[in-house]
Amino acid sequence: MPRLLKLVSRLCALAVPLALAGCDMVVMSPSGDIAAQQRDLIVVSVLLMLLIIVPVLFLTLYFAWHYRHSNTKARYEPNWHHSTRLEVVIWSAPLAIIIVLGAITWISTHKLDPYRPLDRLDAERPIPADAKPLEVEVVALDWKWLFFYPEYGVATVNEMAAPVDRPITFKITASSVMNSFYVPALAGMIYAMPGMETKLHAVINKEGVFDGLSANYSGAGFSHMRFKFHGVTNEGFDGWIARVKQTGTALNRDTYLKLEKPSEREPVRYYATVEDGLYSRVLNMCATPGKMCMNEMMHIDMMGGAGVESHENREKLKYDNRHAGEAGHGQQTAPGATVPATGVPARSEAPAAGTEGNAATPDHGSHQPPAEPQAGESNPAPAQLNNNGSSQP
Repeated sequence: MPRLLKLVSRLCALAVPLALAGCDMVVMSPSGDIAAQQRDLIVVSVLLMLLIIVPVLFLTLYFAWHYRHSNTKARYEPNWHHSTRLEVVIWSAPLAIIIVLGAITWISTHKLDPYRPLDRLDAERPIPADAKPLEVEVVALDWKWLFFYPEYGVATVNEMAAPVDRPITFKITASSVMNSFYVPALAGMIYAMPGMETKLHAVINKEGVFDGLSANYSGAGFSHMRFKFHGVTNEGFDGWIARVKQTGTALNRDTYLKLEKPSEREPVRYYATVEDGLYSRVLNMCATPGKMCMNEMMHIDMMGGAGVESHENREKLKYDNRHAGEAGHGQQTAPGATVPATGVPARSEAPAAGTEGNAATPDHGSHQPPAEPQAGESNPAPAQLNNNGSSQP
């Protein structure tokens, strides 16, 4: 039995380094300044906490050994109950560490705010006065990543590139469910949310090909929602843009709507041209024809609401059904499903004849959904967009 226990212990000890050998330590060895600062924050925080943890672990083992039953020389004081000196040591050291950690957290929270523009390329180089950030518009789709380069008029799927030592400004949104954009070598993760735009400022300091991924579960294809981030020289970036324009196709609204449909393991795609305003339509959730843009709806609300005309906007404001009714995406209504996903009133709600809803909170039982537009009919913006708030309910 002792030999068996020794063999098991040796195998366990050997398994630890073998298991760690497959770990990717990119978080602790990043290639971007923001990620490097976050790495330093992790290291400093761990070291400060170890100042308490290590002595406590050591003293725990020491007390167990020193006051063992066989040590008759250890002092035995059964009536001891308090020591002011010991209490000061026990409480002052953790309190000091908490104060230091709090100060570091407060400073880092502001300094590493993803919305804050960069003030340096790295620890030794400030941002040049004539530096122009590279703007990249990111859309999290099901289940792939779409990147717009508005300065160059191109777009890509599951691949992006940026010049080394050039600040990058990311504008990030999603088409359906919330996601999280994350390139460990570049910077921390930032959420991508439908109908909202988050921002991230970062810079890559080394050439290479780095992994990007989704860091927030978003459905069946989540585990394959990955892309490659290329850190290249200025010349290499110009060549990459030229290759996208040479080999890419056109990205218009119809192409986007096909791309938006859920798919897994999507290959890299290049788009040499992009329809004007497409990213804005994706952000405002009106890429689908007939949908009202969220900024239009907010303008209506700002002008005082649409009054009795709001029922016309009901169908145009349904965003959260995730392709309900499309072929292959849920032809049947889930049991018990009601508004706003289906337009079916709840069973407990009696229809209230003669009542009208409004643009922001439609009355679920007051009226039937308006008829879908016929083929060839346009869907102009509602007339109330241009009024001065004079329409009365």
